[in-house]
Amino acid sequence: MKELVEVLAKALVDHPDQVVVAQTETDRTVHLQLVVASEDMGKVIGKQGKIANAIRTIVKAAAVKDGRRVHVDIDQ
Repeated sequence: MKELVEVLAKALVDHPDQVVVAQTETDRTVHLQLVVASEDMGKVIGKQGKIANAIRTIVKAAAVKDGRRVHVDIDQ
């Protein structure tokens, strides 16, 4: 999951070297925290949050195969 979010985010931003994804896991839940440069926040979130929602949807679909739940938070 972590690698998937990292690949998606690096493809969107101007500063891919500043993309950091932190992962914490509990029993059946994975929490991913995506950190990008402040200049790239708009590119990751998108208009009305559409890109952020698309990232969350893709990651949740990948997590269903493992029987897990995923929460993605985006920070700067």
